[in-house]
Amino acid sequence: MMTTTWCRRLLAVTAAAVLLTTGGGATSASAQPIHQLDPAVAAKLDTAINDAMNAAGVPGAIVGIWSPRGDYVRAFGVADTATGAPMTTDLYSRIGSETKTFTITAVLQLADQNKIGLDEPIGTYLDGVPGGDTITVRELAGMRSGLFNYTETEEFLDAITADPRRAYSPTELLDWAFAEPPVFAPGTGFQYSNTNTILLGLLVEKISGQPLAGYFGEHILAPLHLAHTSFPAGAEFPGPHAQGYTELADDGPPVIATDWNTSWSWSAGAMISTLDDMHTWAPAVATGTLLSPAMQRQRLQTVNEDGFPADYGYGLGIFNIGGWIGHNGSLPGYQAVVVYEPQSQTSLVILTNTDISPPGGGEASSALANAVTNVITPDHIYELGA
Repeated sequence: MMTTTWCRRLLAVTAAAVLLTTGGGATSASAQPIHQLDPAVAAKLDTAINDAMNAAGVPGAIVGIWSPRGDYVRAFGVADTATGAPMTTDLYSRIGSETKTFTITAVLQLADQNKIGLDEPIGTYLDGVPGGDTITVRELAGMRSGLFNYTETEEFLDAITADPRRAYSPTELLDWAFAEPPVFAPGTGFQYSNTNTILLGLLVEKISGQPLAGYFGEHILAPLHLAHTSFPAGAEFPGPHAQGYTELADDGPPVIATDWNTSWSWSAGAMISTLDDMHTWAPAVATGTLLSPAMQRQRLQTVNEDGFPADYGYGLGIFNIGGWIGHNGSLPGYQAVVVYEPQSQTSLVILTNTDISPPGGGEASSALANAVTNVITPDHIYELGA
């Protein structure tokens, strides 16, 4: 079996906590800030982001910060290393596991309507789930089901390596997961598993009677006017977008993953969006715009596992890292960080066109988020370990 680097980190949230040169300097297109951040702070951000990109080997990044103190919206580096085309702030990007925030928002909306019970076993709604009579919907949403992560099975890794443009069905993905024994008994541990969110996507379809894309469109995207966010069925990718760079082996040459089929990630990671739309989404999901206050309080009840910092925790499809509430996403060629810090009322969105790990490990997008928050919120640092 060929075990690829990107397969090992598919859709990673880094819950267990490049070889390309950055083309320095910032450019911008749309998404212009209404009121600019203080020039001195903006200059510090320019330096911090360029330094972080150079250290991590990020070819291109889009960064947006919105707060009462002012806004900062800029693009850095290149969208295409072959042509040198610059990154611009209006590009579409794959957002990976940020998709989970949409899927679990849908679940919580249906729970708000008493169509789903969060503490009901998933077997109440879906057949064929091993341990489905004891695993609850809440445990799936909080990554505490114990179900094996299908993206870590040898069968999946072999298949996705052999043909990254192949299409998959949710059932096929679950078959790989269900063939493996559970990692732990439901509710007794924490494991970030894409299997959980695939099941929740099927749950939304079953209870709502709508295809997941249709549900997202009617109940999440339309109410928030997220006109540039989509849930593709396969390899569709609206333009303009940057080329996405990944690697097939540690320290291997960069490979373009732009047109790879993302159906293998489905409700766990297939969505596409823009900086502008994620600017809207960051505070909406962190504050519960589409949920009742009582449901949002449940969503934000995070679990802190041994070995994690005291201010880190994972809730129901959402995390809290140093006071920053939201999620990140990673899949071949692209990464995203979409978070909101309530104390300073600051939204932060970072989109990169690589998922290649920095020389020291971890994620490129996390390195950028760490650099940004060290400048703008030194008391609230975004920090995910390798």
